[in-house]
Amino acid sequence: MKNKDISRLFPPGTIGIIGGGQLGRMLCQEAKQMGYRVVVLDPSPNSPAGQVADEQIVADFADITSLRELAAKTDVVTFEFEHLDANALRLIETEGCTVVPSSSTLMKINNKYMQKSMLKKEGIKVPAFRRIRSLEELERALIDYGGKMVLKLCKGGYDGKGNIVISESDDLKSIYDEVSGFELMAEEFVDYVKEVSIIVARNNEGSALYPVAENIHKDSILIKSVVPAEISPEAENRIKDMAERVAEVIDDIGIFCIELFLTADSQVLVNEIAPRPHNSGHYTIEGCVASQFEQLIRIMTGMPLGSARLKARSAMYNILGSSDVEGDYSIEGVEEVLGMEDCHLHLYGKPKSGYLKKIGHITALDDSMESALSKAQKAIESIKITGRNL
Repeated sequence: MKNKDISRLFPPGTIGIIGGGQLGRMLCQEAKQMGYRVVVLDPSPNSPAGQVADEQIVADFADITSLRELAAKTDVVTFEFEHLDANALRLIETEGCTVVPSSSTLMKINNKYMQKSMLKKEGIKVPAFRRIRSLEELERALIDYGGKMVLKLCKGGYDGKGNIVISESDDLKSIYDEVSGFELMAEEFVDYVKEVSIIVARNNEGSALYPVAENIHKDSILIKSVVPAEISPEAENRIKDMAERVAEVIDDIGIFCIELFLTADSQVLVNEIAPRPHNSGHYTIEGCVASQFEQLIRIMTGMPLGSARLKARSAMYNILGSSDVEGDYSIEGVEEVLGMEDCHLHLYGKPKSGYLKKIGHITALDDSMESALSKAQKAIESIKITGRNL
């Protein structure tokens, strides 16, 4: 396993985070609660994470001088998104910086074709896939995959960006011409009945599995997560077994979110792996004994894993920007949300809103899933994003 030599870091040691978005912000909040200092690297001044951290280095993620500065100021470093230069991380590792998870894991995962190939080689079920290097290969793939498939950029896609669902009625030449400058892969279109995810926390002593979350998307953006997922015990066991196998294949420490498809014929297929905290795990902040963010801080600092036990039925809704407001914004309806028992509001401090941009999230907990969902639905309908005149 990588990073076997990670040493126990006591407060007020310093944690470095590459990326200043909402994941980094929530990671900062956990680190500060546990008494650690935090330095964030992000090109945007006053980033969501930078607002909480002790210090923000304002620089591009690929700036090796700034990465070295981050390494020099911290005891251990992590990242909040995987679309980074893994070679730059490897360089600071060779110079003595501890990165969790390691740069070699990032290299395996941030290229979707390599990620799928790694999993397939180890006997883990994934959708059928292949490289696409020409229009002819794209045309052949569409035929082989039954007239419908997903064309993906191998690198850089997130929240559905870089994924194109293609059918026989589409103009393949126009689509290919638009993306031909990128490394491409095609996947069969999976006619799934549920999209689910599971988070694995792993250190050198073992692992902790979180409950399976059921995820609902719109335009490839996560709208809500319901936990635990409404699936059979057999499906749950298969997902957990597969998550353990994936973690063993990755062979590293950290937080790993595994996204999966459940099909009508009860197959479980791995869609993608995120080597970091994940949107579908936000419910863990209030819903579990130790959140995904707390777990990562524990792992980075060599502390024991916390419990991943679910404390109550949980429903998490993302607060997403609307097409009506671009730029400066205000949030209305907060008082209604705060008036609901065991309903929790998180706003990310982003300076601008935009269509489907993640502004925050709401998590509602209750004894029954019906009550948790009802409460969360009422809360999200209370929130309004409005324009702000300055």
